[in-house]
Amino acid sequence: MQPSFRFVWEWDFINIKKITMATVTREKLGLLNEKIVVKVAKDDYLPSFEKAIKNYSKQANIPGFRKGMVPVGMVKKMYGSSVFADEVIKSVEKGLGDYMASEKLEIFAQPLPLPENDSSKLDMNRPDEYAFAFEVGLKPEFSIADLSSAKITRYKVEVTDEMINEELQRMEKRFGKMTEPETVTDEENVLNVTFTESDEHGNPIEGGVSKENSLLVKYFNPEFRSQLMGKRKDDSIVIRLADAFDTREREWILGDLELNKDNPADAEKYFKVVIAKVGLMEKPDMDEAFFEQAAPGKNIRTEQDLRDYIKLQIDAQWSAQSRNQIFDQIYHALLEHTQIEFPADFLKRWMQNGTDKPKTPQQVEEEFPTFVSQLKWTLIVEKIVQENNIEVLPDDIREFAKQQLLGYMGGSNIDVNQPWINDYLDKMMKDRKFVEDSYHRIQSEKVFAWAEGQVHPVEQSISVEEFTKMQEEHRHHHH
Repeated sequence: MQPSFRFVWEWDFINIKKITMATVTREKLGLLNEKIVVKVAKDDYLPSFEKAIKNYSKQANIPGFRKGMVPVGMVKKMYGSSVFADEVIKSVEKGLGDYMASEKLEIFAQPLPLPENDSSKLDMNRPDEYAFAFEVGLKPEFSIADLSSAKITRYKVEVTDEMINEELQRMEKRFGKMTEPETVTDEENVLNVTFTESDEHGNPIEGGVSKENSLLVKYFNPEFRSQLMGKRKDDSIVIRLADAFDTREREWILGDLELNKDNPADAEKYFKVVIAKVGLMEKPDMDEAFFEQAAPGKNIRTEQDLRDYIKLQIDAQWSAQSRNQIFDQIYHALLEHTQIEFPADFLKRWMQNGTDKPKTPQQVEEEFPTFVSQLKWTLIVEKIVQENNIEVLPDDIREFAKQQLLGYMGGSNIDVNQPWINDYLDKMMKDRKFVEDSYHRIQSEKVFAWAEGQVHPVEQSISVEEFTKMQEEHRHHHH
């Protein structure tokens, strides 16, 4: 028997209290750890037992008797013991629940039934006073760490001309025009080719790799590119992968050919490369037509306007990542500097025996640090939410669903008043999993937004390379 409740308290003495029907005794076992004993007398469960037996007699299907006409004595003989046990346990659960509610207790997880409980002693022929004992772990009182004194850094990623140039080049490629020149003349030429595994003379190897690909001339190493100049459709060239590509591009080509980049022998393979098509992406003119394609509705008139716009976009992207990094610092500051005591022994017993999938003592010891860390964060969030009246309303969830949909559809230039959009939102608001997941995400965002207003970060300039390395090291540390 494992009733589900949530509560907390800490007393230094034994407390006995009569709640509704049951008599509840409470005794301290240790730090935030108590024993609760619920006693029920005959008058607490017998009336409901007799009523349950009568209901059984009205509903039972027993051969030889019409439905609803089965003698109560027969029903009691056949089902009485199990019904009696059920009603006693229900009365115990109700007594425990009433006590928890009246005392406004908050506990971790569920009360753990103690080994001293023995339901085999329940005897409907000799009804008596019965006692059932539970162990509970109490939630502690604590204060949230002072975020105003937390050492938080706001990293300001430097947007360089090189970053702006790279983004401008991506835009030019995206909105440029693909042409098909007769010959290869530039490292920006696009080659549609077929790789066929061969010997050094270009003779195909039986059972070897053969695959089509598309790549820029500049993907080949600088020393090799000159051999491609002047080539045209249907021309071929024999290459050894190790000679034709530098490390990064070679690993990409090996992966595309389904070869092993970690096997040096694969890099020594020869391939006959046949050119199926030569292409070249012609850059668009720096005119208003291109500016409108690159930045719709931004009223950009010159290349410098576009470069300024690109800089703002890049800065916004890195600022968002920097803000996430602040949130991570806040998370660790709250977790490390908020002092909370836990009933560790109880929680370990609950982890071992109180869930649907019992764990071994070894599993509990291995998982306990992570479990307590997650539990601590849950308590911190609950306290921040309660003390600052943070709410997640249905309108918040609906707006979250709408913004997700607009993101999927490619932007905000969509008429949000279309009937199908409201139908979609109505459907999502009925999806229990979506609503629950959205609730927790929105609540988390509101908690961090509150916390962000409490800190005083120091700004520090940082390069993209340094910031990216810091993020990668952090992810590695947490995995």
